[in-house]
Amino acid sequence: MSTPSTPDPTWGATPAPAPKQAWSPGRKIAAGAVAAVIVAGGGAAVWAASSSAATDTQAGPGGMPGGGLGGALHGEYVASDGNGGYVTKIMQTGEVTELSATSLTAKSDDGFSKTYTITSAQATGLATGDTVTVVATESGTTATATSVTDGEAGPQAPGGGQGTPPSGAPARTG
Repeated sequence: MSTPSTPDPTWGATPAPAPKQAWSPGRKIAAGAVAAVIVAGGGAAVWAASSSAATDTQAGPGGMPGGGLGGALHGEYVASDGNGGYVTKIMQTGEVTELSATSLTAKSDDGFSKTYTITSAQATGLATGDTVTVVATESGTTATATSVTDGEAGPQAPGGGQGTPPSGAPARTG
């Protein structure tokens, strides 16, 4: 009885390449699904970026353009304090319901009401009934206004309105 012989490779010769295996139908479907998700996600990201930039260029809290924040009534977010730490910020747009030289109470359309510590410079020119946008730093139960903007314009710069408003815009910072 003889056994089939396989040719012995020559010493030092390049080995023959291994045959390539075809992809199974399941593997092809999985690869197609992954590709579809990547394409859809990229398309959605491009659409979202272009549509918010085209329809709402107003900077919101943290300097983020539009993205639904332009119509925000109130909210809380965390920002850098500039010294390697973090600070909690509050943003609210609402009607001034109480006003003194050192405090302002605003009430948003949804009923949310908050009192802020302000400076006399921030109070100048404001009156009960005015609509304001307040950006404040919160420490414990005290919210200290870093920006008070008369009207519904909202903060104009990253970090909560410390920037220069557009010319002609009524604004109070301090």
